[in-house]
Amino acid sequence: MDNLFNFKKYTSNLQEKDYLMPVLFIGHGSPMNGIEANEFSLQWAAQARDIPVPEAVLVVSAHWFTNGTHITAMDFPQTIHDFGGFPQALFDVTYAAPGSPELALETAGLIHSTNVGLDHDWGLDHGAWTVVRHMYPDANIPVLQLSIDYTRDARYHYDLAHELYGLRKKGVLILGSGNMVHNLRMMSWEMIHGGGYDWALQANDTFKRLILANEHQPLTTYAQLGKEAMLAIPTPEHYLPLMYTLGLKNDREEVSLFNDKAVGGSLTMTSVRIG
Repeated sequence: MDNLFNFKKYTSNLQEKDYLMPVLFIGHGSPMNGIEANEFSLQWAAQARDIPVPEAVLVVSAHWFTNGTHITAMDFPQTIHDFGGFPQALFDVTYAAPGSPELALETAGLIHSTNVGLDHDWGLDHGAWTVVRHMYPDANIPVLQLSIDYTRDARYHYDLAHELYGLRKKGVLILGSGNMVHNLRMMSWEMIHGGGYDWALQANDTFKRLILANEHQPLTTYAQLGKEAMLAIPTPEHYLPLMYTLGLKNDREEVSLFNDKAVGGSLTMTSVRIG
């Protein structure tokens, strides 16, 4: 059951650090990346080694698309196997990281643009655990998920991310997990190991150019970026986690890209690091 949290002054025991935690957007791709040591998952692990050990990880996953905004608030979130048709080894994975009800309350209290539901039923979906288990394999760091409100547009999510900025000061790693280009209906198995359609590469190049130039406004109104962008984003759930990552950037921070590769013709693994 969700409980709407409307008390805006709750503070956890996390203290401000003398550094600002980086922010990531991860192109997570196939659930199989969760159990394979491949070029993508190895880079996820490398990113974790290159940033401070977080106090907690807050994931905005493409796979928790809800009416309203919710945050996991249980002590031990379940591992959700929200896919089908994959080997049993993938279904056998349990990522037993703890949650943090206290941090869930603090996060809800930071968000003033909407009431936040405290969720005790969801857990960690494959947009979260397939990535985080490579980054923090000991499962000893609390992991929470923040849902994406499907009734709101990209600009809303970009602005909501601003409200989470204080968590970066307290050592919380905020991670958007989706794919910039994600059109499974047009996927090509002939290009499954690498390669993209012209429209997919063009859209991805446009997104990258705007990200690196710190020009976020066109990215929040992506329907105006042309037919290639609309093919890249036929539905918004895999794109919107990028809005949270970009919305957490300050004007002084550098941006870098990694895992910048197209697979399956219509999907890109391009990932972003801020800070």
